[in-house]
Order: sequence, then structure tokens, then C-alpha cells
Amino acid sequence: MVALTAEKQDQNILSRMAAGDGHGENSAYFDGWKAYEDNPFHPIDRPDGVIQMGLAENQLCGDLMRKWVLEHPEASICTAEGVNQFSDIAIFQDYHGLPEFRQAVAKFMEKTRNNKVKFDPDRIVMSGGATGAHETVAFCLANPGDGFLVPTPYYPGFDRDLRWRTGVNLVPVTCHSSNGFKITMEALEAACENARESNIPVKGLLITNPSNPLGTTLDRECLKSLVKFTNDKGIHLIADEIYAATTFGESEFISVAEVIEEIPECNRDLIHIVYSLSKDMGLPGLRVGIVYSYNNRVVQIARKMSSFGLVSSQTQHLIAKMLSDDDFVDEFIRKSKLRLAARHAELTTGLDGLGIGWLKAGAGLFIWMDLRNLLKTATFDSEMELWRVIVHKVKLNVSPGGSCHCNEPGWFRVCFANMDHKTMETALERIRVFTSQLEEESLKQTKPMMAKRKKCWQSSLRLSFKDTRRFEEGFFSPHSPVPQSPLVRAQI
Repeated sequence: MVALTAEKQDQNILSRMAAGDGHGENSAYFDGWKAYEDNPFHPIDRPDGVIQMGLAENQLCGDLMRKWVLEHPEASICTAEGVNQFSDIAIFQDYHGLPEFRQAVAKFMEKTRNNKVKFDPDRIVMSGGATGAHETVAFCLANPGDGFLVPTPYYPGFDRDLRWRTGVNLVPVTCHSSNGFKITMEALEAACENARESNIPVKGLLITNPSNPLGTTLDRECLKSLVKFTNDKGIHLIADEIYAATTFGESEFISVAEVIEEIPECNRDLIHIVYSLSKDMGLPGLRVGIVYSYNNRVVQIARKMSSFGLVSSQTQHLIAKMLSDDDFVDEFIRKSKLRLAARHAELTTGLDGLGIGWLKAGAGLFIWMDLRNLLKTATFDSEMELWRVIVHKVKLNVSPGGSCHCNEPGWFRVCFANMDHKTMETALERIRVFTSQLEEESLKQTKPMMAKRKKCWQSSLRLSFKDTRRFEEGFFSPHSPVPQSPLVRAQI
């Protein structure tokens, strides 16, 4: 008997969902992770490994977290100081979650929004991270085949989180670099028209504020216009606010919860917030996700659905203790912002010195880097060629803009908070060496007067690369020394 391919075997013995590729992981975003996992950087054991700059994780305040845990052993039921509560915490808990957990999370959400809004603990629905929270919201609001409008560029994981098991479509709202990728009414209406032509009923608009991957925040007027847009059309507004406490410098985060207080006629049944502790507190492994809805029915149904992804009662107990410590929380948020600002400045100052452009922003755990002038041609194929070089030659895992559904090739998301200072220095040194090599190649083949030309992009962007810094055939040729790993596929 002829052996069946793995794909054929899957189709024969697995469900269509299991055998299909709806998980969304066939993209350069996840391929970069695989390249890193195959050869992870370590300063001693693997100094030539891939540095992970594709992980949006806040590791800059781990020392503060460890100090608190050591000083509060009673917060864990697995210590001598906390074991007396083991039986009460380890037994079955209902879907509502521990009351003290919901109260502490609601209070923390208020703090991260400068105490300008109040959150009702009874509307807190827990989930296994923001991933589970997003899927729960999608299940509550849309049927298979329905669509959510999503401004581009957006987090690549949304293709998995919102689409795979729900059957929901994501309809891009195309934003452009010419205005700093801001959301416009024209873009929203165009996306609605595209959905109509594709026979996709639009059920909602999903926004990420602060933005992943841009690191920008939405101002008050923009948020008001989005609330009005969704209310007028009778569709839902889902606000992903998981980076609420990552603003620094002059950037200000304004929650949709604050804006709707200024719109008395707002239909709050259409307003929902997704939150987690993964980014603001640097606790992605604890899988604390939150759905906060102003719609009573959504709260009820989401709570029932949460049985598929509850936060463990042990984690709830620990988090309730931690977030109830006002002095710790206030100090953590303050120092986190300062450290994020310092790391952001370290990276962007280094890039500025090399003439590398980036979108001006002051939030998130990443920057949106502009390498458009390094592309051989203004195409996503050329972007993928450049990305392979960066991953396999420069040994930096960054996320190409195409994987974020950006409509302009040449942009890359670069994460900066998931590493120590020495690793960041190493990453910047690799970029410096790489750009120096590009400059040498350029000067060899370009007239001196052309080599001195510079191009400045729109006022919202920093100085971009020199026009003449292009990859030559040696870097992109099929015979290039860059490894053509099967793990890195040119799929967007």
C-alpha cells in the first residue's frame, strides 16, 4: 500500500478544523519564533544564536515581582505561611472567580487608567489570557461567516485567536503611513463596503489601544468617533486594552471606558473591553485574561463559556493578594514606565545613530521600524527576502509588517522589553555591523554623490535609511550563504 502523506492522513482521521490551517501559524511571524527556538541566543552557551525580538513581553520589572513574592510568602498556598488556606483554595470554585480576585483586578484596571473610571467587579469575567478572552467575545458576538473590522497593521495572533475555532472573518481597515497609520472614517466605510461586496455581515469593530504593533495610542476625539461609528451602525466595539499601563514619556492612554462616560446617548450594550495581566504586569505565564462587558447578557454567557479556560484558583489567590497591595502596585507601575522609557530610548537612539527610521510612538513593548528603503522593490516578496536575511544572517527575530497585514512593505515590529541590557547592546551591535556592510556594498557600486543622498519621510517619522543602502545580489541570490531553512517560508 502506498504510504499516505501526513496531510492526507490528517484529512482521513482528523476533523476539518484539526487538519486545516485555520490556526494562522503559517506566517512569517510564527516562523521567526521557530527559527529562534531552533537556535536561541545565550551570551555564553550560544553567542551566535538568534536574539528574540519578536516577543512582546515585559521582563524589565521581574526584580520587583520577585521581591514582593519573597516578602509575601503567605500569598501562595504552597508555602508554610500560606498552606492553611490550601483546602479552601484548592477545592472547586464557581465560574465567577474568587470575589477578592475580581475586586483586585477591577481596582487595578482603574489604576492603569489613572483612576478616571470605575469598573464593576461583577462584570469581570476571567479567561485563560487575552487569547481566550478574545475568542470568548467572538463566540458571544458573531456567528461563523460574520466579520469584525480590524484596523491594520494588527497583531498576527488575531488570525488564530478570533478566527480559528469561531469561523469569524477579519475584515482589514487599511491604514497608511502617510498619517501615522491613524484610523479614518473613510477607511472604515471602505472596509464596510468591502465586507458587503464579499457578503460578510459585519458584527463589530476591534481596536487595539495602545496599538500592537505600532505602539501608538488613540486620542479622545478618535475614540469618540469610533464609538459613534459603531453605535450608528448598530455593531459592537471591542477594545483590546492589554497595553494600558505601558505608556511612557508624553503619551497618554485613554480607555474607551472613560470616553463613553462623556457620551450619554451611547448604547453601552455594544461596548466590550479585553484585558490581561500579561503585558502591564509581565505575567503572561499566569494566563490571566479578562472580559469586561457593559452588556449583561454577554457577561452571563461569557461567564458560562469561561469554564473552558478558567484562571486557576491558586493564581487568583496570589493575584488578589498582590494587586491589593496599593504601595506595591503604585511603585510597580511607576518604575515600569520609567524602565520602558529608558529601554525605548536606548533602542531608538541606537537606530537613529544608524539612520534607521521608526514610527514616533510612546507605548507598548516594541517599535515599528521603517526599512522601506532597504527593499530591492516595493513588494512583500522583497520584504520577505530582507526578513530572511535579518533572521538568518543578522540573527534577530523581528516580525515583518506583512505578517501584521500592513499594506505597505518594509515595516517591521521590533520588541525591546523581553531582554536584558547586555542583550540589547548585542542586538544593536549586530544591526550596526550589518548596516556598515550595506554601506560598503553601496559605496562600491554607487557614485559618491548618490551615496550622500538622504530621504526624509513624513514628519511623524524619524530619519529613514539613505536611499543608496540597498541589498545587492550577494545578499538575496539563491546562492547566498543565508540558510534557506524549511522553517522559514515566504508566506504572509
